[in-house]
Amino acid sequence: MATVFSFACTTPNLKSKYDSVIFQPTYGRKIYRIRCGRENPISKSSAKPESEPQNALLKIAWYGSELLGIAASFVRPPSSVVAPERDVRLASDGSKPVDRSRVVQTIKEDFERSYFVTGNLTLDAYEEDCEFADPAGSFKGLRRFKRNCTNFGLLIEKSNMKLMRWEDFEDKGTGHWRFSCIMSFPWKPILSATGYTEYYFDIGTGKVCRHVEHWNVPKMALLKQILRPSRG
Repeated sequence: MATVFSFACTTPNLKSKYDSVIFQPTYGRKIYRIRCGRENPISKSSAKPESEPQNALLKIAWYGSELLGIAASFVRPPSSVVAPERDVRLASDGSKPVDRSRVVQTIKEDFERSYFVTGNLTLDAYEEDCEFADPAGSFKGLRRFKRNCTNFGLLIEKSNMKLMRWEDFEDKGTGHWRFSCIMSFPWKPILSATGYTEYYFDIGTGKVCRHVEHWNVPKMALLKQILRPSRG
């Protein structure tokens, strides 16, 4: 959520075409046709990848949102809208991994505090050099992620976030969420989406080492929502 303007390029799909080889004997009028199935890449004209200018625009919007959030933090101090962070220690020392159930529980509790837009998350549940990724790219650093989340919250007047479902896997947990907000721009745009986040756990510490966001909406749709004025 903190990098709400972030997007990525798509890779063209492949589809099969059939080529024909024709043998025409000189002694008869019959034409013998042998059909050979072979997969060929589709031409650039038939594919519909996102254009370079469009990708550049989305990248600019992503970096612009981070800078805009930083600028907003000077105008509207985070302490005026964001609750203090949770200073919870999940492990007394680093001699053994943190129990997975404890980390998952703190993540679910952080969802209740809408950590994506408040930055109010349990820091001890994550590695300091945790990788945070979304469709546009990734960066490492827990403090940077917290700052981006907090600053993004400064651009929002009202928000609603809910963890819909949690799934446990061998090396990760997946939280499916629903999110909506009214942004504090003059035209009061409404941002609404669903998606899921993958939390990968470090084998040695048990903490989250990768935090990967996925949005269940087209890439340009998010940007269009932000640019579209609300209907009152």
